[in-house]
Amino acid sequence: MDKITIVIADDQMLTREGLRTILDLEDDFEVIGLAKNGQEACEMVESLHPDLVLLDIQMPVMDGISALKRIKRSCPDIFILILTTFIDADYIIEGMAYGASGYMLKDMDGDKMIASIRDTVSGQFILPAAVAAKLAARLNRFTEDYEDLPTSRLEHIKLTEREEELAQLIIKGLNNREIADALHIAEGTARNYISNLYGKLEVVDRAQAIIRLHAIM
Repeated sequence: MDKITIVIADDQMLTREGLRTILDLEDDFEVIGLAKNGQEACEMVESLHPDLVLLDIQMPVMDGISALKRIKRSCPDIFILILTTFIDADYIIEGMAYGASGYMLKDMDGDKMIASIRDTVSGQFILPAAVAAKLAARLNRFTEDYEDLPTSRLEHIKLTEREEELAQLIIKGLNNREIADALHIAEGTARNYISNLYGKLEVVDRAQAIIRLHAIM
């Protein structure tokens, strides 16, 4: 089995080394680079072409959002998880806008962190509950703005009872496996339901779905 290659970018040495220690214990992970700022992260990614980058938000020389933009321009297929202790709505929205695959809190349980990385590489968007709650609070401020927009495209979207149940779980930040468990269905079935919901919402990913769902629910 090919290993998931990872670059860790964080300005705190203890965080970098601690994460490497945790991740290198997994047979299917290999940490191939450690960067202490965004500039180093970009150069390392462009040289090593990892599968995934754990990217801190606040770093010297170049911050995480700037590094995210550059990496996604030069290496669009690389997965990037924003690694942070700061649950700031602006960072969340910027990260989504510029192609992050999700968010990981630095104090996240090690097993959840490992599962999040595997889920990311399998194509899932990672949104921990605490981050989802912060995003929801921010989006709620824009309710009036949404109401002022032309509603013709939104009015025709009517969710079934099952789709509403699914939507609530997506908004809470649950991944596909957790949604399947909550609905007592197979993970493959959950993926099909989610794909169908994306089609109805006219979106292509989890981030867009969350924003659209807040507009219609």
